[in-house]
Amino acid sequence: MRKYFIAGNWKMNPLSDPLPLLRELKVKLVGMNNIDLVVAPPFTALHQASELLRETPIIISAQHLFWEEKGAFTGEISASMLKVAGADYVIIGHSERRQYFSETDHSVNLRLKTALNNGLTPILCLGETEDERERGITFEVIERQFKGALSGCGESDLPGFIIAYEPVWAIGTGKTAQPADAQEVHEFLRRLLRDHYSSALADTTRIIYGGSVKPDNAAGLFKQVDIDGALVGGASLSAESFAQIAKASMELV
Repeated sequence: MRKYFIAGNWKMNPLSDPLPLLRELKVKLVGMNNIDLVVAPPFTALHQASELLRETPIIISAQHLFWEEKGAFTGEISASMLKVAGADYVIIGHSERRQYFSETDHSVNLRLKTALNNGLTPILCLGETEDERERGITFEVIERQFKGALSGCGESDLPGFIIAYEPVWAIGTGKTAQPADAQEVHEFLRRLLRDHYSSALADTTRIIYGGSVKPDNAAGLFKQVDIDGALVGGASLSAESFAQIAKASMELV
């Protein structure tokens, strides 16, 4: 059985002092050793979070990285900088990066390879817009993003990496894909892994769901055979809500 993976993406939320939330998470998530727990604070809080959570099961992720190691790239951050700050994971290809910062399948591929080459585990985000879903091309979009992101990556590069299916129409909107609909896309992604790599990689890679995940819908999602956890947005800013989502997966272990 694949180990559940529950990650909280804090995005650019105005936590002038992240310590209270981190301390509360440290208490509320204690003992949850049967699942993987990850938080992705803003860059400014990465080191602080890493230090405070050092003796806990909670792992640190960054929200983004650049593909160059150094140079005149104002405002960007390199993989080695993230490692020094304490990150082990990095979110790549989030729809907000694609929407607001012109991320493409090609730039996602460059970032993913950079993460892999520098010992950061990618959380690769894929997902269709509402218009694409209504036009019936969800699988076509997902396959294009999958192939583009993983172009040039061999199977030996990928053990441990995470795929996050995040339908764009469900992110920050309060809309959530019905469990059966989410499962259908997760199953398709697992089939892509099997067809392009191997059954072994398909069976072991964790595919998580993101898109307005909350305590009241988490259990229904986690019961689906191909949904291995969640990438949580707004609900991760409440230690209580995030803990409830984590507990929903713990009850299925």
